[in-house]
Amino acid sequence: MDAEHTVTTVNGRVRGVPSPRSRDGRVTVYRGIPYAAAPFGGHRFAAPAPAPSWEGTRDCAEFGPPPPQGDQLIGAAHWDPDTSLDCLVLNVWTPAAAGEDAPVLVWIHGGAYIVGSGSEALYDGTRLAESGLVVVSVNYRLGFEGFGHVPGRPDNRGLLDQAAALRWVRDNIAGFGGDPGNVTIAGESAGAGSVVCLMTSPETRGLFHRVVAHSVPGDMVTADVARSVSEAVARAAGVPLEADALAALAPEKILAATDEVLSGSGQEGEGVRTKAFTCYAPVIGGPELPEPPLEAVARGAVAETDLLVGHNTEEYRLFTELGQQVQIDGEEALAHTASRLGLGEGAVEAYRSVYPDASLHDLFNEIRGDALFCEYSVRLAEAHAAGGGSAYFFRFAAQSRVMEGRLGACHAFDLPFAFGNLDCDLAVFLCDGEPDAGLRALSERMVAAWSGFAATGDPGWPAVRPGTTVVRVWDTEDSLVEGDASPVRTLWADVPIPSR
Repeated sequence: MDAEHTVTTVNGRVRGVPSPRSRDGRVTVYRGIPYAAAPFGGHRFAAPAPAPSWEGTRDCAEFGPPPPQGDQLIGAAHWDPDTSLDCLVLNVWTPAAAGEDAPVLVWIHGGAYIVGSGSEALYDGTRLAESGLVVVSVNYRLGFEGFGHVPGRPDNRGLLDQAAALRWVRDNIAGFGGDPGNVTIAGESAGAGSVVCLMTSPETRGLFHRVVAHSVPGDMVTADVARSVSEAVARAAGVPLEADALAALAPEKILAATDEVLSGSGQEGEGVRTKAFTCYAPVIGGPELPEPPLEAVARGAVAETDLLVGHNTEEYRLFTELGQQVQIDGEEALAHTASRLGLGEGAVEAYRSVYPDASLHDLFNEIRGDALFCEYSVRLAEAHAAGGGSAYFFRFAAQSRVMEGRLGACHAFDLPFAFGNLDCDLAVFLCDGEPDAGLRALSERMVAAWSGFAATGDPGWPAVRPGTTVVRVWDTEDSLVEGDASPVRTLWADVPIPSR
């Protein structure tokens, strides 16, 4: 890196610009750097191909295009048929000069595997860069393009894209002042699911050293389920489930077919009736992901990788309070849904004993949040510790004050705190305006924890020990709990979390 903010990468020179959010002007941002070729045309549904090289210096002042996606979920990036398809790009924020060997944090965004982009204002890496990290955010293929089963093509193309971005980091990050020997991958929601898959994937051996996973969804699918979903999408699109026929479709046609499949995929019958968020998830059983990550972690297969993992205390409220339609026809319907999730008889009564003033709607939120995010996240920490790894666990409990407090510590409320971006639109909404001094101090502590963990593997509190789950509770006043105090964990103790 020189005075003109130029860096030579393996594909050519790039020029960055001072981050407009940098307090002292030290942070430079490089936006929209290609790390792989556009995944369309001859590369459609294939593993990522190398990015083409260029002559001269590429100006990286603007973010690159997001991958094709609809607008059906919170967090969707604007995409339309006129958007460039050269979407496999990444962004770098750095406070360092070439050769300084700063720790590197690579961010994988969430969005139910169907929406999102590394360029969202929420993920601006300036504050983390000011703490001493080189920060990278990544776009990857979503929805059918990234995770749909296509005969003769690799599954988990979105994960393969992420692996290609990590190889780019290995080969190029030293020029931005980062240390390729000290790389942490981080993600939330589907991004957390992604980094946990990368943690155990043969495709990523040696490419990173630590993992940060916020709100990990225990949502992965078998090859048979992935094929059945693709059959439904192909049927909705009016083509056979064949690579050439699918590749002939414009991305918006497949997006429309996916939306049609999702529209008919809600839970019906005796249980709680809701519309599904997504029909895609990482596919278990192929060369990219041979076994469920939780099983690999439990047997110590990745014990050398440090793990920082946790969840929010009211995860599911984001969805039911901000758009997801939920119909509960009495307590029996809720009990039926609890049973389908693996809980035994009396589960609703047990939850009510913990939350005595909760409505059926509130109890559904608690049960569904535990099923989708909370239980998997804490099991991951415990399994990693039992397998000989270093695992640190947290719960984020700070309460959103918007909508009369109905959102609580909802899904994604932790992100602006961890990135130090309390002035982004999502944070301003969830904080119901300007954050007070207590919330700002919480953000400073979380930025320091991420930075410390990425640098040394220590976020600032004791690790989980076999048989003792040490919990850092993030709040306006933090606490440390020796032993997992979550009162409903015994209900989940014998409930398996299989791939669907």
